[in-house]
Amino acid sequence: MNPETLQKKIAKLESLYDQLQSEMNYLDNLLKEVGFEEGLKTLKEAAIELKEKKKNSDNNKF
Repeated sequence: MNPETLQKKIAKLESLYDQLQSEMNYLDNLLKEVGFEEGLKTLKEAAIELKEKKKNSDNNKF
């Protein structure tokens, strides 16, 4: 690839990264507003806990 093509790809990736970072920040703040004390971190912990409870519940059915 030539340098011009690489520069265009880099610019596109940087733009995408900025968009994703903005969305993550928005989601993190929204989660804090609705009661997840540490935002995404707390949501992730809650999801993992629910997954484990479901796994344990499914194992107890047999």
